Amino acid sequence: MEKYVLKVIDLSAGYSGNWVVKNVSMDVPHNKAIAIMGPSGCGKSTFIRCINRMHEVVPGASVKGKILLEGEDIFEMHPVKLRRRVGMVFQRPNPFPTMNIYDNVLAGYILNGIKLKKEEKDRIVEQSLKNAFLWDEVKASLYKKGTFLSGGQQQRLCIARSLAMNPNILLLDEPTSALDPKAQAMIEELITELKKTVTIILVTHNRAQAARVSDYTAFMFLGEIIEFDDTAKMFTAPKDKRTEEYLTGKFG
Repeated sequence: MEKYVLKVIDLSAGYSGNWVVKNVSMDVPHNKAIAIMGPSGCGKSTFIRCINRMHEVVPGASVKGKILLEGEDIFEMHPVKLRRRVGMVFQRPNPFPTMNIYDNVLAGYILNGIKLKKEEKDRIVEQSLKNAFLWDEVKASLYKKGTFLSGGQQQRLCIARSLAMNPNILLLDEPTSALDPKAQAMIEELITELKKTVTIILVTHNRAQAARVSDYTAFMFLGEIIEFDDTAKMFTAPKDKRTEEYLTGKFG
């Protein structure tokens, strides 16, 4: 098996000729949690949206460089196929409002026209909800709308929806910033558990959260990766003065 699930090589991305991500290279190991940190507007979200090709959906978007997923060039893959392998969960929970909890988990299959037998659906729904620490809370309400759940439960439902497709990588873009502290703690516990089976790439403004849940941290500034290292090392002895200033709260 390739040592790295993802290799980013000299990636630049932007809008209408303005590069927001500049010449980023990064090797992402299997089954680890990677935190992407940096001040607002430094290119973090644009960077992770390139990994599942959501960036290209925006009018005027441009991208150059290479991203290899398990050795395959993602820019040569069909985006739908890629997004099954690279799931994404956004800042605000977004269950499909017209679907019940059961169908929300299966949304990737439903929207792609993938037919499954009833017992297969039941197995995927139960396993995905268990993997997202949600099964015990919703097993008696599977046919209710996902929108009746609390914010933290909705976010875990969105994670279950991504996990249902069996992805190699799960992208989380500030997944706890809209949640209360209790729900945030639960998502953090979930990330620690999930990385045993899936690689997590997490954009976060929360320095303490990055320290708690990630194995590696990348510090982005003005579109560039300034430093990428083992989280414990970076937080105790950053190599670059800008990283140190960011981590000690001098800016950002």
